[in-house]
Amino acid sequence: MRHFPPLTDPRIVRPSESALGLGLVTDLELLRLKTLARWYARGLPPDVTWEDLIQEALTRIIVGKRQVPDGVAIVAFLAGVMRSIRSEHWQRVEGTGARGRSVRSQSADRPVELVDGAPGPDQAVMAQQELARVRELFAEDPTATAILDGLARGLTAEELRVALGLSDTDYASARKRMRRVLLREGLTCVQR
Repeated sequence: MRHFPPLTDPRIVRPSESALGLGLVTDLELLRLKTLARWYARGLPPDVTWEDLIQEALTRIIVGKRQVPDGVAIVAFLAGVMRSIRSEHWQRVEGTGARGRSVRSQSADRPVELVDGAPGPDQAVMAQQELARVRELFAEDPTATAILDGLARGLTAEELRVALGLSDTDYASARKRMRRVLLREGLTCVQR
């Protein structure tokens, strides 16, 4: 008797992998989106992770539920989609406002569970270790170290260029060097 191949592919392809494959985002854009997703996931219940936010945002674009307007950067657009998803979550949660901050009503038979979205001590230690690792990677590059310090202070690219006295080309070159080192070290948003 002939053996027929299965009709479906059992592999699971995540929306982020599809977005990379379709050319919707680059590795660097996905890395930026990962950072934004972590930011927007702060304060959400533990069952809603930053990965859920980014995967849902990408899914909405891939299936056509959201259209990227012409002239809008994909990272900025997806950041807005993630904000919307976060807002939708809080609107679905009973007893909370759009941002999940104010409790409108409480029932004696249903207790309200308060969730602390702040990172725990173990997460804070891991973040400090990752940051120390990144700083070690660029210890021999004073321009990259200065850029990291400026980004940590919240400076924009233009503010960094002016503060460091870098031309557009010098700044772009430093960022490319940094990106290559981070990708080489596996510090990307690709799941393993």
